[in-house]
Amino acid sequence: MVLFFEKGKPFDSVQGTPLFSQGKLLTQGMATQKIWYYQLDPGRNMGKTNSLNDEDLREFVELQARFAETEKSWLVDIADLDRVTFDLSVKNPNKAEDSTLREPQEILDEIAALDAESAEILAGIGGIL
Repeated sequence: MVLFFEKGKPFDSVQGTPLFSQGKLLTQGMATQKIWYYQLDPGRNMGKTNSLNDEDLREFVELQARFAETEKSWLVDIADLDRVTFDLSVKNPNKAEDSTLREPQEILDEIAALDAESAEILAGIGGIL
């Protein structure tokens, strides 16, 4: 996760106390008003031997320069955050769910077919031995 914040004055310059303790809106006087998200999808599994490279981050760098909104990037207003947890995790609103759930019977039928195929293969191997 990469976080960027805009520099501002989180304290009331006159009284020198945090804005939230003065009964003001939590976002009042804060420089950061919107949070820009980017969903990185390099199209491969990453790990110790297959790490991120410059090409993986090319689109991120281009879009981040202007905080562009695309299929992989979006903005969330700070006022929409949960005031108790300030949880920054959100789902990409531009991406539809990957797939719909299958019916249980469909799953059971597939398991039965795979079991039958496995039994057939094991019988073939047993015949060779």
